Amino acid sequence: MGIKSALPRYELYLYTAVLGVALIWAGSWIFEASSENIDRKAFKESVQPGWHYFGRKMDAADFEWMMWFSTFRNHILFALAGHVIFAKIFSLLAPKIGINGCKHRSLIFGVYGGLAVLVTMGWTYMALVLSHCIILYSVALVKMKWLCFAAGLSALASIKLEPYNSWQEALVTGSFDLQDVLFYGGCGFSIMRCMSFALENCDRKEGNYTFCDLLRYNFYLPFFFFGPIMTFDKFHAQVNNTQLTRKEREMWNITTKALLHLGIILVVDVFFHYLYILTIPSDMKLVAKLSDWCLAGLAYSNLVYDWVKAAIMFGVINTVARLDHLDPPQPPKCITMLYVFAETHFDRGINDWLCRYVYDYIGGDHDKIFKELLATICTFAITTLWLGPCQLVYIWSFFNCFGLNFELWVAKLFSLPPLSTIEGFMGGAMSRRIRGVFNAANFWTIILYNVLSLNSLEFAKLVGRRLIFKGFPLSTLSVLLVTYCGVQLVKERERKEALLEDPEPVKAVDGGKEKAE
Repeated sequence: MGIKSALPRYELYLYTAVLGVALIWAGSWIFEASSENIDRKAFKESVQPGWHYFGRKMDAADFEWMMWFSTFRNHILFALAGHVIFAKIFSLLAPKIGINGCKHRSLIFGVYGGLAVLVTMGWTYMALVLSHCIILYSVALVKMKWLCFAAGLSALASIKLEPYNSWQEALVTGSFDLQDVLFYGGCGFSIMRCMSFALENCDRKEGNYTFCDLLRYNFYLPFFFFGPIMTFDKFHAQVNNTQLTRKEREMWNITTKALLHLGIILVVDVFFHYLYILTIPSDMKLVAKLSDWCLAGLAYSNLVYDWVKAAIMFGVINTVARLDHLDPPQPPKCITMLYVFAETHFDRGINDWLCRYVYDYIGGDHDKIFKELLATICTFAITTLWLGPCQLVYIWSFFNCFGLNFELWVAKLFSLPPLSTIEGFMGGAMSRRIRGVFNAANFWTIILYNVLSLNSLEFAKLVGRRLIFKGFPLSTLSVLLVTYCGVQLVKERERKEALLEDPEPVKAVDGGKEKAE
């Protein structure tokens, strides 16, 4: 049935009320667990003194969040601000010295980025990154995609697998708290960008892109260490656009989003003083004593937080990129809006890269079972290498790969008689309700398959056992009911968006009177 099938307004009001009460109920359990166990020995390292105004400790278990918005906040802001100021100074001076600033801005971005990397990490690290660039550029000149993949994946494996990664890391002199993060982030993203460059060069019919094009692309500082990845074709087209104009209210939108990001950072920090959603799952003795609702709330809130973190981190970087007249990858889709594996991702840049060069390239229109299976296996194989092969990543990749294929199998099954015939006799609203039941179950498989990569396999197994087996039927059905309400609200939002994009035609009734469906 179509996405435009509507439900009665009062039914949606009921769903909203049920979902709101359930979220408050689960949050109260988490708040109670956080308050009663604030002085636990297991919390000592990750629950630290917070804002003086609240008089409470805060959850500081996430290194990435603390790094970005507390410990190294000033360093990161200094580097990004320097990029903006350097580019602005050049744009003001370029006309006075007879240089077309718009034409050469990519060179300025690359020069500043290269100098920033050199000063931060040292010449040995710069030489290491350049060696990867030179190797993959040489391979790109051959214009054979399989060779580009082989060289690129080999280079990626060299920084993800022992003993090669330790040997390369030992080349970088000096020692500071961010060195490991910057080393692996910079090298990993550089290799993925070089692979994008090489694959795009293979598709170029006449001539080759230059090595200077690769360096400008790779050393664009806002994307260098932390991403997101912007495929070379998009970056090259946008950064070489000499017609630099702003859309109406574009600067207002950039400023508004920057302030919104700041507001969300403050809200998350406030929540960390009251809800220890990151620390509690690490204490399995405590987790085993919690209620089913508390466990469900912890699993859900951990994925929502991971989405918020990705959206904010990439949002800060994307703000700088938009000031440079680029259109970077959008933040990932909120986990609350996801009930199918096909749309599940936490890094849209990596997702776009994989879809362009692997998933869509192999899978085509994604309606053939065997081609889809091959496409997903190849996609998750590369994803496993990108994340760093280990038992937890293997399990995560297997279940997400299975979930993606299982959705296609179920869709194929329901498209065949008699199931398709039965659904055809249903009204659109009833079909949407029945699909919502399956989507609610699918939502929790997405939660369980992904929470293990954020917390631990033991936590994911405990949540699964409690919600599916020990909690059956009361906890299982009540959680599914709440999830079903949430799914229907998401479907209603999608229905309204679909109507805005493609309004239903107006039909003539009663001798010429018109009524919109």
